[in-house]
Amino acid sequence: MPGVSVRGLSYEERRQLAVNLTRVLSLYRSILDAYIIEFFTDNLWGTLPCSWQEALDGLTPPQLATLLLETPSEFLENPSQSSRLTAPFRKHVRPKKQHEIRRLGELVKKLSDVTACTQVVDVGSGQGHLSRFMSLGLGLKVKSIEGDQRLVGRAQHLDRELLQTLEKGDQRNPQGVQASPRRSPHHVVRWVDATALCEELLLPLETSPRGGARLLLTGLHACGDLSVALLRHFSCPEVAALALVGCCYMKLSDPGGYPLSRWVAALPGSQLSYRLREGACHALEEYAERLQDEAPGLRTHCYRAALETAIRGARPELRRPGVQGIPRAHEIKIEQYVRRGLQRVGLDPQLPLDAAALGAQQAQENRVVAFFSLTLLLAPLVETLILLDRLLYIQEQGFHAELLPIFSPELSPRNLVLVATKQPLGQAFSLLETEDG
Repeated sequence: MPGVSVRGLSYEERRQLAVNLTRVLSLYRSILDAYIIEFFTDNLWGTLPCSWQEALDGLTPPQLATLLLETPSEFLENPSQSSRLTAPFRKHVRPKKQHEIRRLGELVKKLSDVTACTQVVDVGSGQGHLSRFMSLGLGLKVKSIEGDQRLVGRAQHLDRELLQTLEKGDQRNPQGVQASPRRSPHHVVRWVDATALCEELLLPLETSPRGGARLLLTGLHACGDLSVALLRHFSCPEVAALALVGCCYMKLSDPGGYPLSRWVAALPGSQLSYRLREGACHALEEYAERLQDEAPGLRTHCYRAALETAIRGARPELRRPGVQGIPRAHEIKIEQYVRRGLQRVGLDPQLPLDAAALGAQQAQENRVVAFFSLTLLLAPLVETLILLDRLLYIQEQGFHAELLPIFSPELSPRNLVLVATKQPLGQAFSLLETEDG
C-alpha cells in the first residue's frame, strides 16, 4: 500500500514528488537494502541512529502494530464470503479474489462506459475469474489472454459450470432473465511479451459497426514485466483505456521494467535494487496483524538470523543460503533450530555452538522484529516511486493517468489501480471510485 498519495497532483507536482522520493530513499537505503537474516552478522541494530534505537528498544509487537489494523466491512458477516458478490460468482474463488474481481470488474465496467470501449481484454487472466465476472456478470465483451494452456482449460470448464448454474437460476425465476443472451469470455492461449507488440491482444472479437474497435486493457495483479507489456500496448491506436493493478516488482527486468519514464530514469538515486523491489511487495497490513496478535512465528526472524551467524562461522563464503522450511520452528528452542538449519544447508548439525551467544541473540528478539517492521514501514515509498514512474511514463506520451484506491489493503496489499485514458476524463475519474471499502 503506497505511503504517499499522488491523486490529483499536476504533472509538475508528480515530477517533484519523484525527486523527493528518491532523496528520502537515499537517506534510508541502508535499512531497505538490509536482509533481516543478517541482523547479527551485519550488526543491523547498530546501523540505526541512537535516537531510533532508544525509541524502538523495548517496544512489544502490539505497540509496533498500533493503528495499523482495520477490518473491511465486506467480510463482517462471513469471513470466507463476500456479501457483495452473488453466490455463483463466489464458487471456486477465495475471499481475497472475490473482493478483487468484484471491485476491479465494477471499475472496468464504469471505465468502459465513460470511454465508449467496445471490448475488454483481460491479460494474464489465469483461471478467468475476473473475465467471467465481467462477461457473465456485467455483460461486457471480454477477450481473456493467458499463456498457460492448463489454466485456460480450467477457465473454460468454470465458464461452462457457471453458465449451467445461471441457466438453472433463470428456470427458477423466469421474470429475472436478462434480455440479451449471456456471452462467456473468449479465451486465447498466448504469452504477452513486454518487448514486442502482441497482435492477438489488439484484434477485436468482432468488427464495430461504427468503425474500429476501442479496446480497454486490464490486468489483475499483472506480474512483473506483464504490467510493463500492458503499459506499452496502451499507446496503440486501438486501445482507448487501461485499468492495471501490478504486483511482483522484484520480477521486473533490470533494465527494461523500471524505470519507464524519462524523468525518473534521469534522477540520481532512482535505481532500485532487487531487495528494495522485493520489499515493496510485502503485506504490511498482514504483518501488522501478526504483530498485534504477538504471533509466535515472529521469533523465526531471530532464529534465522542466529542460524546465519552459525553458517558464517562454519563457512564464511556461504551467505544467505536458502533454508528449507523447519516445521513449527517457533515451538522449538533456538539451538534446535540452528542445528536443523545447519543440516538443511549441508553443514554438520553437531558443530559446537555457543549457548551463551545464542541466548544473547534470542534476548534481542524484539529488536529483530522492530528492525523488520521498519523495513516494511519504509517499503511503501518504493512502491510509490514505481507506480509514480508508470504515471509519468503515460503522461510523457501525452495521455492521462491516475492512481485510484480500489482494494481494501487488509485483503489485497497491492491495492491501487492505474487508470489511463487517451482523452482527459476530468471529474469522471472520481466516478470510477467504488463507494465501499
